[in-house]
Amino acid sequence: MLTLDNVTKVFRKNDKNFVAVEDLSFNINKGEIFGLIGTNGAGKTTTMRMIATTLKPTYGQINVCGFDSVKDDANVRKCIGVLYGGDTGLYDRLTARENIEYFGRLNGLNDDAINKQIEYLSEVFGLKGYLDRRCGSFSRGMKQKTSFARAIIHNPQVMLFDEPTAGLDILASEEVIDFIKQCKKLGKTILLSSHNMQEVEELCDRALIIDHGKTLCSGTLENILQQTNTNSIKEAFIKIIKKD
Repeated sequence: MLTLDNVTKVFRKNDKNFVAVEDLSFNINKGEIFGLIGTNGAGKTTTMRMIATTLKPTYGQINVCGFDSVKDDANVRKCIGVLYGGDTGLYDRLTARENIEYFGRLNGLNDDAINKQIEYLSEVFGLKGYLDRRCGSFSRGMKQKTSFARAIIHNPQVMLFDEPTAGLDILASEEVIDFIKQCKKLGKTILLSSHNMQEVEELCDRALIIDHGKTLCSGTLENILQQTNTNSIKEAFIKIIKKD
């Protein structure tokens, strides 16, 4: 469903080349949750933006649902839902309903499909009492939940979630985690970036640890623990990063 093959991204900065992602390869199967773990600046968001077609890889190939991210970028965008942490993508002057409707139309949904999805997602994320309020008045947590609904309004096959529970309280975080688990049961392909190692352990089937754009370790969570002789992904992550 999602494959990266020797992907590299080079930026030009102050007349010098800066390698944000270097020779990155992994694949994610249908119904699998794959964790992308790294510190700030490790290359996680750059990787997600390349998959989402907002950045083109300098080298290598990305394939999503059978489509090349460069040659078939329009078809790739139809297959994916993207949430880049925080409250990005919302218009403060619009209500939650209007924001979600707008992104539904951008993804080609008709009014009936949009209304059904809004009804479903508002129930999942506890948005019913907030749908007709302007997003500018929302708390960070409520904006995050609205952003989540906006990102998946078109029921995509591949989901890219960058810190999906950022800014949420414990109960709201559990709602999101339960929804991600439900997506997995429905056969969705999910790439999850998170600093919450407990969240990674609860959700991910496999993971890749990245630092300065390079892959340091990858595999099932059990394999990563065995490779590092640790008892938790948090311990494994710290050990691998410090060793590097």
